[in-house]
Amino acid sequence: MIEIHPSARVSSLADIEDSTRGTRIVVGENSVIDSFVKIKPAGGSGDLTFGRFCYINSGCVFYTGNGIEFGDHVLVAANCTFAPVNHAFKDKDRLIREQGFQPTRGGIRIEDDVWIGANVVILDGAHLRKGCVIAAGSIVRGEVAPYTIVGGNPLKVLGHRE
Repeated sequence: MIEIHPSARVSSLADIEDSTRGTRIVVGENSVIDSFVKIKPAGGSGDLTFGRFCYINSGCVFYTGNGIEFGDHVLVAANCTFAPVNHAFKDKDRLIREQGFQPTRGGIRIEDDVWIGANVVILDGAHLRKGCVIAAGSIVRGEVAPYTIVGGNPLKVLGHRE
């Protein structure tokens, strides 16, 4: 089920697939989904919710997996990937695609006033606390403290918002 607030703007060039498993995709008040954003309900039945005044730039990909929750005033730069799901792969005698998925690590949670730079990958279990900044090209697996500026792989603290 896709719910788009009347004040939200979703580009006609965005590709939002409706779920066959009941996943909800919600775009909040005054949020913007730019062209060439891909939203794919895959790997679980978690919801994808964008809060108010979020801006999602071109080329971002969202797999709903175990769920993605955005707070308000979140900015996402171009070409980011959100993957709250992990393939199972341990059984070498079976194809990976036949092994299903690993248990959830909690989905992805992004609190208010977060900025995510270009080409960032955010994985299952990530929790971005209020006001943090993620530098371009980073990979996020766990928790990022409030108002912290982080970057890289592995993720390192680069500074703090003052």
